[in-house]
Formats: sequence, structure tokens, C-alpha cells
Amino acid sequence: MIYVMGVLGFFGGFIVGQMILYFLLRHKSNKELLEDKGLKLKYGLVGWGCAALGAYGLMKLYELTFIAG
Repeated sequence: MIYVMGVLGFFGGFIVGQMILYFLLRHKSNKELLEDKGLKLKYGLVGWGCAALGAYGLMKLYELTFIAG
């Protein structure tokens, strides 16, 4: 069951990361987003980092709530 919580946390964290990126990049044009390679370096790991934190956080919450009892 902890794996299910990890997957759910990963998807939830990834969605939150995409929402953060949408907020941070809302003033950029499509051309700028496609051509500026510096944006990939600067914002590339935000979605994946949020996904990893979401998976870790939900697994820890499950562990503290149900396993440690």
C-alpha cells in the first residue's frame, strides 16, 4: 500500500510542480519558451523536484499514520 501512496504522491507533486511552472512562466511568450535554452536549465527540475517531494511526503505520512500506529 505504501507504493500506491508513493505513486499518488508523485502524480500529485508533479501536478503541483506544473502549476508552479505555469505561474512562474506566465509572462513568457511561446517563442521565448521554445527558443530560450536557459529556461530549461533554470526551471527544468521544478516539476520533477515537486514530484519527488510529493512522493516522499505522502509515503512518510502513510508510514507515520498507519504503520507506526
